[in-house]
This record gives sequence, structure tokens and C-alpha cells, in this order.
Amino acid sequence: MNFLHNDLGYLGGSETVEVTLDKAANVTLMDTANFNRYRTGGRHQYYGGEVTRSPLRVAVPRSGHWHLTVDLGGFAGTIRAGNRVVG
Repeated sequence: MNFLHNDLGYLGGSETVEVTLDKAANVTLMDTANFNRYRTGGRHQYYGGEVTRSPLRVAVPRSGHWHLTVDLGGFAGTIRAGNRVVG
């Protein structure tokens, strides 16, 4: 599976991640354990989902190490995405 990945590092749980996209895509915010399952095609839990309007804002639910991924759901193509942590 092809995807964009950004290791956000440790976040305290009071932040919001803002993601901007140039087209519709799947955006997921996951802790490290769930990101590892995502990478290997396993069942995983995440925050976010299919995004059709940009920007997307996702609240970080708790403190921990977080990963952000962007993918096209198996469709061919390229995507440009940016993100920033607010708060």
C-alpha cells in the first residue's frame, strides 16, 4: 500500500492536527501500535477517515506518540498534503 506518513512524535493530548490536501483522500491519525498494524495490513483504530474538504482538523485524543497517514484508498495517483500541529 502506498501512503504518505508523518511521524508527529509525542503530543500531549491538547493539540489539534490540521491537514491540507489537494484532492480527496483518506487521512488517519494513529498511535504507534495502530500505525504498525496499519503498515502490515492488520486491523487498526484511527481518528479521521475519508476527507473530501480541506483543511481537516483532528483533535489529538490523549498524550502519546502519534502518526499521520494520507492515502488514496488503493486508487492510482499522487497527492500533495501538508500538516501542522496547533496548540
